[in-house]
Amino acid sequence: MNDTLMTIREMCDTYDVTARTLRFYEAKELLFPIREGQKRLFTKRDRARLKLILRGKRFGFSLEEIRQLLDLYDMGDQQATQLQRTYEVAQQRLNDMKEQRDELNEAIDDLKEQLKWLEKILTSLVDDKKAAE
Repeated sequence: MNDTLMTIREMCDTYDVTARTLRFYEAKELLFPIREGQKRLFTKRDRARLKLILRGKRFGFSLEEIRQLLDLYDMGDQQATQLQRTYEVAQQRLNDMKEQRDELNEAIDDLKEQLKWLEKILTSLVDDKKAAE
């Protein structure tokens, strides 16, 4: 591996992704490796984009949201537009995640209550069976 180009295998090893994943991102026009016949060579820019793609996926961004944010990089305003839009999308995602967490916590609490109720019923059934014997 040199400082500027990486093979698909080196990308897979470095970023813990599959070759299929890299080809998928290439087909979706999120990555733009240099093609030499069947060989793909990924530039420093591709590596930076992949890091952002993986981070965005981890946070639950859609591929379309990620594409739109990546496309703002070349606006010529020192990434001010990209950073502002990323902040807005990330803030909305954070709000969504908090709402999902709250809903999940509520469901967990409800399920705990149901389990307590079922435990009482089961205990009562076992006690009734023992008393009948």
